[in-house]
Amino acid sequence: MKQEIKDLIDVSRFYGRDKDYVIAGGGNTSYKDDEHLWIKASGAGLADITEDGFVVMDRKKLAVIPEQDFSDDPVLREQQVKEALYASRIDPGSNLRPSVETSLHDVIKYSYVVHLHPTLVNALMCSAGSRALCQELFADALYIPYTDPGYTLFMKVYRETEHYRKNNGCDPSVIFLENHGVFVGADSVGAIKKTYEQINDVLSGRVREPVSTEPLGIDGDVTQWLPALRMLFSSEGLKTCSLRHNEVVARFYRDKAAFSKVSLPFTPDMIVYCGSGYLYVEHSETPADIIASVKKDLPAFVGKHGCLPKIVVIKNVGFLAVDDTWQAAQTCLDVYEDLMKVSALAGSFGGHRFMTGEQIRFIENWEAEHYRRKQSKGPEGKGKVHGRVAVVTGGAMGFGAGIVESLAEQGANVVIADISEDAGKELARVLSSKAKNGIRFVYTDVGDEAAVGRMVKDTVASFGGLDLMISNAGILHAGTIEEMQTNTFERMTRVNYFAYFHCVKHAAAVMKVQHAWNKTHFCDIIQINSKSGLAGSNKNFAYAGGKFGGIGLTQSFALELMPYNIKVNAICPGNFFEGPLWADPDTGLFVQYLRAGKVPGAENVDDVKKHYERQVPAGRGCRVEDVARAIYYLIEQEYETGQALPVTGGQVMLH
Repeated sequence: MKQEIKDLIDVSRFYGRDKDYVIAGGGNTSYKDDEHLWIKASGAGLADITEDGFVVMDRKKLAVIPEQDFSDDPVLREQQVKEALYASRIDPGSNLRPSVETSLHDVIKYSYVVHLHPTLVNALMCSAGSRALCQELFADALYIPYTDPGYTLFMKVYRETEHYRKNNGCDPSVIFLENHGVFVGADSVGAIKKTYEQINDVLSGRVREPVSTEPLGIDGDVTQWLPALRMLFSSEGLKTCSLRHNEVVARFYRDKAAFSKVSLPFTPDMIVYCGSGYLYVEHSETPADIIASVKKDLPAFVGKHGCLPKIVVIKNVGFLAVDDTWQAAQTCLDVYEDLMKVSALAGSFGGHRFMTGEQIRFIENWEAEHYRRKQSKGPEGKGKVHGRVAVVTGGAMGFGAGIVESLAEQGANVVIADISEDAGKELARVLSSKAKNGIRFVYTDVGDEAAVGRMVKDTVASFGGLDLMISNAGILHAGTIEEMQTNTFERMTRVNYFAYFHCVKHAAAVMKVQHAWNKTHFCDIIQINSKSGLAGSNKNFAYAGGKFGGIGLTQSFALELMPYNIKVNAICPGNFFEGPLWADPDTGLFVQYLRAGKVPGAENVDDVKKHYERQVPAGRGCRVEDVARAIYYLIEQEYETGQALPVTGGQVMLH
């Protein structure tokens, strides 16, 4: 890889990872020599871009595009320009789509061009005084009044750049685009960074009042109303609804007059990710008020905009993003938060200026932006639990971690509820890097009901509801009646028995709200029980007793909750010999059973393991995939509740 491309990747990632400069992977970067142009492909993100994320273009072919005759019909013209750009690729068989800004980058003669949408720049360029202030603050910069993106904008910049070049003997190093960010060109990435620093310093010096996004916390019990809204928004497939509350939204949610300052988009990106209209909920005194307001105003919003709102601003509560995936919802939150920051900061530059209705309609109907919307949503394929919200207690290690991984792979948003903080956070980090869905760790002691309640509220605030509660957390200490200490027995009962009740109590409350607003929606509560819940376990009575009790709870909960389409089942796995519960060299059951003499004649851990493997007709221990298949069966089967499903390789069978 040539050094110039390494530098291009470096500057792309440098800005792509800074939300003050780039939101939602936006912006564009390029490098050119005499023959070729390397430009970020449409749909690629700057933050982690590699050489494969750039399209290599033939500059000789790009140079003739301004001279070509294209149709006067804007739709046909954009298609013709797109075909001309495709034909200019060095590799015609590439799947990469050249950015619509490709010709813009080519016409600027500097080696490197970086187009970004910094919040401060947008505050200036989306303000009433943008042109005059640009001339005052950046005398050498080129200012381009609002022009529809695509070929029209390219030709405008092309002509203005030629004019600038004739008058100044060089290309502009800074080009400000009204409502569309800034282009910076230079012959080194160092010069690019220096110029952006200077722009930022100048604009920061003009800001009268800084804007804070300090979190304010979420007041009230979101479990009483947010699951209802999620169901109202999920008429054509489950939505993810994510709530945010901070100091910047508090500026704009207090009344309709304040909201009017953030009621329309400032830039095309805001339309792409958040839509062009936002729903305001004025009556929010009680959960019933919020639900009633949304139910009342939603039909009119859909009638006007032809779609559901992606952003809902709720008076004195916060703002809500609604989208198909958690990642898309987070992008909505980030982009709309930036919209609010732009509106607040624009007060230092003469007041905000929204895009006009005509400009908005162009972006809404533009094919290139339809493509970007599709790219931002990711692949169309859906897993077995796509869009569902799941909690897995004890999800940081062992069976729990395996269940979390499977659910994430199958498209669920998953909360890992565990006391193992380091392991839980690391698992969430790894899975989040590979998924469009949300994976969160929430520290939770399941034996503490208040902690479980907080975890469920956190889940609802993050994802909008709860569809699957998997009560998996458990502990095991083997021992004879004489050896078992009362405090150990009590602790095991608290985690293995009481915790299941805590999980059901708080999960069922959310699921009942969802059922009230969507009678066809099914939810599931599944306890990961044990074969020890089906048959007594020698010198392991504390564990077996809790698991036997769990099956009694399962059957009783099932009778009570089935009228709300909440199915309650238990899965009774055989021994997970590969997991830490059994295999940990210091505290695992193999070691415990060896020390307790539970396996007569066993001299080492291998003897204990072989003894238990011989007891399984299938000849092996239970695995995560065995339990996962049982979970998906129970979810899919709407006519199954109150069951204790053995997954034991034939070792324990139902009577």
